[in-house]
Amino acid sequence: MAAKEEQLQDLMRQPAELLYQDELEALRKADKGKIPAGWQMSPQAVLTFITGGKAGKTVITPKYIGNKRLVEMAIATLVTDRALLLIGEPGTAKSWLSENLTAAIYGNSGLVVQGTAGTSEEHVRYSWNYAMLLANGPTPEALVRSPIMRAMEAGGIARFEEISRCASEVQDALISILSEKTISVPELGKESSARKGFSIIATANTRDRGVNEMSAALKRRFNIIVLSTPSDMETEVEIVKKRVREIASSYDLQAAVPTDEALLKVVTIFRELRSGMTLDKKEKVKSPAGVISTAEAISLLTNSMALAASFGSGELTDEDLAAGLQGAIVKDDVKDKLIWKEYLDNVMKKRGAEWRGLYTACREMNE
Repeated sequence: MAAKEEQLQDLMRQPAELLYQDELEALRKADKGKIPAGWQMSPQAVLTFITGGKAGKTVITPKYIGNKRLVEMAIATLVTDRALLLIGEPGTAKSWLSENLTAAIYGNSGLVVQGTAGTSEEHVRYSWNYAMLLANGPTPEALVRSPIMRAMEAGGIARFEEISRCASEVQDALISILSEKTISVPELGKESSARKGFSIIATANTRDRGVNEMSAALKRRFNIIVLSTPSDMETEVEIVKKRVREIASSYDLQAAVPTDEALLKVVTIFRELRSGMTLDKKEKVKSPAGVISTAEAISLLTNSMALAASFGSGELTDEDLAAGLQGAIVKDDVKDKLIWKEYLDNVMKKRGAEWRGLYTACREMNE
């Protein structure tokens, strides 16, 4: 048992149910609410797990910082037989919220279908072990159940990431599953029916609209919740600070965490480039082609910490931040490089002495 626990601790990325195992256990022990069929805890305890609070003497860290009412709506949806669709810009924590909801409700966030152009109907329904199929024909042993089918049979929650990246016929395979709560296996002359507690949490990026637009029939099977980018500077800084600390701890980065000043500068740059306007609304700026999301800001800062730890003193410098900013913003090399140069010269350069070091480092990187 100890060896198994040690192996789990060595995972590069632990699932939410393992990462927050102590918090989940404390919530289950302190839970006084009514627990729906197939759930591990009451809706009120799930809300505490997501938004933070206390369970006895255990402090529950917030997993999602944003509109609490949206989280309540998401949880209420999953109490019913409706599926949940989280929509938003890249980096609005759709997958993170989906994973943590599943971890709290079902205890296994690993039943996932990852939507891509190559995702087929078999990934949604079932496939076959073809060696066994050729040897013995269609048998229950040869059946390879999809994550959705396994969730149905167990009364659990399956996650469907980036559903709008799948072809229309793959998306439409969900319609009968969500309507009838069954998957028919005609080769075996049987149906797999969902147990109480079964649901699907899907995510979709607003940037993917028009690629494989979801049909109206499929959308009607979901309760849709739109997650927006953080509405104010303070919220976004808090989200970035929290996630950077968590990721740095997970990877054991031997570098000092970013100062509040560094966090504020990065978030300011991202919010201005994202909105096309300086924070004081006095000057318009051009937005780069890539995604300037909160998730990108988190990745930038953790990468800058790794740079400082591996090739610097361990203290985050302007040069470390500049390297991260260059990589995050300049994706389309020609256009983005010009846009970034304009922002540096027209906005950052004019911000005085406290921005001078970062401006100089960024300007040198962008030469």
